Formats: sequence, C-alpha cells, structure tokens
Amino acid sequence: MIVTVNNLDLAQIADSGQCFRWNRLDETSFEVIAYDRYLKLKQNGNKLDLSCDEEQWNEIWSTYLDMDTDYADIGRRIRETDDEYLKKAYEHGQGIRILRQELWETLISFIISQNNNIKRIRGSIEAICRKAALPVTGDAPLEKYRFPRSSELNREFFNDRELGLGYRDVYLADMYEYAALHPDFPDRLLALDNEEAFRELKSFKGIGDKVANCVCLFGLHHIDAFPVDTHIKQILNRYYPEGFDFDRYKGYAGIIQQYMFNYKLNSAKG
Repeated sequence: MIVTVNNLDLAQIADSGQCFRWNRLDETSFEVIAYDRYLKLKQNGNKLDLSCDEEQWNEIWSTYLDMDTDYADIGRRIRETDDEYLKKAYEHGQGIRILRQELWETLISFIISQNNNIKRIRGSIEAICRKAALPVTGDAPLEKYRFPRSSELNREFFNDRELGLGYRDVYLADMYEYAALHPDFPDRLLALDNEEAFRELKSFKGIGDKVANCVCLFGLHHIDAFPVDTHIKQILNRYYPEGFDFDRYKGYAGIIQQYMFNYKLNSAKG
C-alpha cells in the first residue's frame, strides 16, 4: 500500500542510532524487522510504498512510525525560538521520528550498545537472531528472523564468542534470566513514569545513565528522556555552556536530542 507521511525521512531514521534492524536496499528503500514482522519501505517524497496491507498498517506500522505525534507542530515550536543551533539541527533532520519499538528488543539492543559502534551493534544483534533462528510472522525472504523473547534463550546461549558481545555477554545472560523468572517485567516497566523507569533500569548491572535513558526514550517512548553520550555532551558544552533549558522543551526533549545527535554526526556544521 502507499501512504502519505510528512516529516518522515527513512534514511534519517535509519542513521539515527535508535534502531538496529533497518537494512538499506538502495537509495530510497529499506527492509525492517520489528514486532516479529518483515516490512519493505520505499520513499518518494512524502509517499511511502509499503509491503503490507491496510490491516497490518493500521495494527502495527502506523504506530511503529509514530503517526500519532504531531511532528509539524514540534517543528513550528522550534522555529519560533531564538535557539539558532536547534533550528539548524531541526532543518537538517526534520524527517527523524522516535519509533515506537518493542520494549524487550530495545532493552537488549541498548545493553549491547554500550561502549560500542553501530556496525558492531548491528552485527551482534543479527548474530543473536540468526543463532536463535526464530522465523518472522507472515511472508518474508529466507533467513529473516525475529528477535528472541526473554523466555526463549538460556544463559549458555551467550557463551558463544562469535556473537561479538565481549564483556556484555554476562549482562545479557543476567537480563534474559531475570526476565524469564519475572515474566511481568516488561509490563511493569511500561507502567512506570520516566523517572521510575530510569531508576528501575539502573538497578541492573550493565545499565548506566545513557543506556537507561535510551531505553526510556526508544523503548518506552518517554519523549522527555534525554540520553547524553559523548556527542550530546560536546553539543551541550559548546552551544549551551550555561545549561540546556529542558523546561522550555518539556514534552518533546527526546525528539530534540535526536535532531541534535543527527546534526552533529551527519552535518559538517554540526
């Protein structure tokens, strides 16, 4: 089916660092595995050509692409400020959206992400999925596998050096074991507000401030969460030496973080 979507750029989302199972097919096309499903997307301006029917779009992908958030209004509010850096960052990356990703996959992905680069993160996640070999639901090419749930892997699974996890293997084994023993864990996280979820996540070994904030933003869709990595720290020090006014952008600070992150990484002026 074909849908019309404004304020969305597939390439910018794929390169935003929030999702690790987007694969570029060509300049305008991507394949995605999420929520145990496979999807191909092709963009032509504000038109998206998707390999799903209307029912699946309404049930899964419209929510996944965060169609209910008014990104045009956020852009309007940014343009009305006197924050020149943020306005430039928005103009450069206004096609970015905060995807509504599956919580468990996001949690495990960002545990893998600590002190890591995107290529290796993607490689480890794909290695886990290939080894678990759990097929996606519905039509998909061969060897396309869904992400394993907490009850589907044991500790020994992570002993495999070829997964490329390094010291993170113990953190993943612990998390899978804990979630298997506490199957209500994801639902408990979903019921917490941002501060409560942040504290709960940080109680686990291997989850620090950055990973906890990333899970809050990208897995729980708490869009006031504001992950600070080296790049964001450099931006704050350079452009906001007197402090960043989070109250000014309350309700969408996490989206602003993505505009800043994208501008820093993908613009010569960032």
